[in-house]
Amino acid sequence: MKLYLSPHTCALAVDVVAREIGVPLDLVWVDVRAKRLADGSDLHRINPKGQVPALETDDGQVLTEAAVILQYLCDRHGADALLPRALDMARYRVLEWMNFLGSELHKSFTPLFRANTPPEYRPIAIENVQRRLAWLDEVLATREFLHGEGFTAADAHAYAVVSWAGLQAIPLGAWPHLQAYVQRIEARPSVQAARAAERAEIARRASA
Repeated sequence: MKLYLSPHTCALAVDVVAREIGVPLDLVWVDVRAKRLADGSDLHRINPKGQVPALETDDGQVLTEAAVILQYLCDRHGADALLPRALDMARYRVLEWMNFLGSELHKSFTPLFRANTPPEYRPIAIENVQRRLAWLDEVLATREFLHGEGFTAADAHAYAVVSWAGLQAIPLGAWPHLQAYVQRIEARPSVQAARAAERAEIARRASA
């Protein structure tokens, strides 16, 4: 399977979960701003929305949207610890988190990454992000992971999105429980390997 991804995107969560499961993915790095693959071809031919992640399955189908790709990988490979099976309420709790991360936290960050966001709106956008990070900190004051006693697909998703705070000079020190959570997730071998692949791609682009 091929994973189309770009550094500093939620595609990181897909790479992490695949490594947790032990599913090898062919990483295809994309310049998401230029909408180009490394060979110069148009990203839109893979994903008409022009975004990552996109997962090309072995039978040639393409799945998009991080939360959906995470579900597919877990279901396809029986990763019940990362995403419990259907009709288990724990599954819906994990999906509940993933929907919050995609629809609320991710979208709160979006204006901060857009060059056309008016400067006067930036403090409002930062406040929106901080409010959601503060809520996560409250939740994590009583647990080590978002749901249950172990790492799930939602934690991979959360790690990828929360890490954007550093890109926007939003220090996590104000939220010690969230900061400790990020450090716990970051210590996982799957995350370290995915981050190493990301750093290698960033270095390749810098030297190109």
